[in-house]
Amino acid sequence: MRRDKVNYYLDIAEAVLERGTCLRRKFGAIIVKNDEIISTGYVGAPRGRKNCSDMGHCIREELSIPSGERYELCRSVHAEANAIISASRNAMLGSTLFLACRDAKTGEVVPNTVPCSMCKRLIINAGIEKVYVRDTADDYRELQVRDWVYYDESLEDHRGY
Repeated sequence: MRRDKVNYYLDIAEAVLERGTCLRRKFGAIIVKNDEIISTGYVGAPRGRKNCSDMGHCIREELSIPSGERYELCRSVHAEANAIISASRNAMLGSTLFLACRDAKTGEVVPNTVPCSMCKRLIINAGIEKVYVRDTADDYRELQVRDWVYYDESLEDHRGY
């Protein structure tokens, strides 16, 4: 039986995440438009800097920082950001981003993953329309980027001020 198109691209995103150097989570992202892969990205330190995998430790892990918090302490550039900076905005307008995540220690797919708030902003500004996120080997979610604009999380934080 032929693999459906969304899982096909999510499988490619999973192949990309294997290049990741994070000791906590491995993410792979690909941007696709008109059935052509525009760019790929995985988690890793900026070019020329040492990766956590090379150093053998993660500062966020050493400080017991929970997942989803204090990303400014992380050495790495996120997969979504790396995919975005590798493509022109014109090529990304109306495109789709496919995102896969595995736990770096267990290799298991991490369900219910979402881009962090900074990556959401980058995705919005890049002109990407949809994000598909893998939850299991065959299941995924479709996220509409316009919802991130409409349901602006910063509005929730500042009501009444």
